[in-house]
Amino acid sequence: MPVISERGFKMPSSPIRKLTPLANAAKSRGIKVYHLNIGQPDLPTPQKALDSLKNVDRSILEYSPSQGFLSLREKLVKYYSKFNISLDPDDVIVTSGGSEAVLFAFLACLDPGDEIIVPEPAYANYMAFAISAGAVIRTVTSTIESGFALPPVEKFEELITERTKAILICNPNNPTGYLYTRAEMNRIRDLVLKHDLYLFSDEVYREFIYTGSPYISACHLEGIEDNVVLIDSVSKRYSECGIRIGTLVTKNNAVRDAVMKLCQARLSPPLIGQIVAEASIDGTEEYEADVYDEYVERRKCLVDGLNRIPGVYSPIPMGAFYTVARLPVDDAEKFCAWCLSDFDYEGETVMMAPASGFYSTPGLGRDEVRIAYVLNKDDLRRALVVLEKALEAYNRL
Repeated sequence: MPVISERGFKMPSSPIRKLTPLANAAKSRGIKVYHLNIGQPDLPTPQKALDSLKNVDRSILEYSPSQGFLSLREKLVKYYSKFNISLDPDDVIVTSGGSEAVLFAFLACLDPGDEIIVPEPAYANYMAFAISAGAVIRTVTSTIESGFALPPVEKFEELITERTKAILICNPNNPTGYLYTRAEMNRIRDLVLKHDLYLFSDEVYREFIYTGSPYISACHLEGIEDNVVLIDSVSKRYSECGIRIGTLVTKNNAVRDAVMKLCQARLSPPLIGQIVAEASIDGTEEYEADVYDEYVERRKCLVDGLNRIPGVYSPIPMGAFYTVARLPVDDAEKFCAWCLSDFDYEGETVMMAPASGFYSTPGLGRDEVRIAYVLNKDDLRRALVVLEKALEAYNRL
């Protein structure tokens, strides 16, 4: 019998989705599952975006240009200008979700064996994309005690070798909700300059910042314009995860040319998705303000509730819609699985993502979970009650 590739063998399971069979089994038993595991907003997509989908008036659903429709890229340029990011349409390449943007950035900029330094915990799929590209993730560890602040520059320096080609950040951060300060971003810029590295910056959560501090994009950092590859997506800001529209943004002509070859190989980004995304950009300011206010309230509801549960600790996330919480359990993955397979409280249970899957260093995050506050406040309050009951029952075993 043929064997699978080493790449296929090494590919990690998603900590966000790996417990789905247990959740499905729980639902089949009639148990209600509160999904705190995945960043799928429950808020409706903008109506004008839905209307654009209903009113598609085409006789042929054709290939689009490999880099995406010019009209969409022009609208995105105007969108970025609101954040003081100055671009030309040619700087923007439309991708099949932010995931493809990350993968194409790796494939275009890195050779097999090249290393990327990533603060951990980090979005778990970065590891999968690195394996796909033959690249190696090296991590510097941020801690829950520090609120997941950027590790000292010295920790980065210790990892830099002749194979180091890039630093990857997510800002605001998934899974921690941490928002990098201007001082931290400047330290990253200085590292990139000193060692002539790429800076891959995943900024898909820029709309969700809950502090008075200014949003600092990698595109704001002076002197490294050709080093920056920005990763973006419409999935979260417009609740459009399913249309699979992201962007890769860079002023580096050589990187753009390489990415375009990859885009041509996969032909084109989703046609219908681009139509919906383009309709979402203008005239949704009131929608965006309402969504922001809702997430501010949800964050307070969740984090305050978590920290009232005995033995639970969550720092206050300053961005995105996630937090990493420490639980009073021996093994959070076992606990998360047990919640789905062996526990319910009044016919309900919770599904969370074990945080160990967001760390590359073995043993880290063993007593932590990532929780997404993408449910309405009533459901969040109920999920907190169920979680507290689950912890009480688990620790009596």
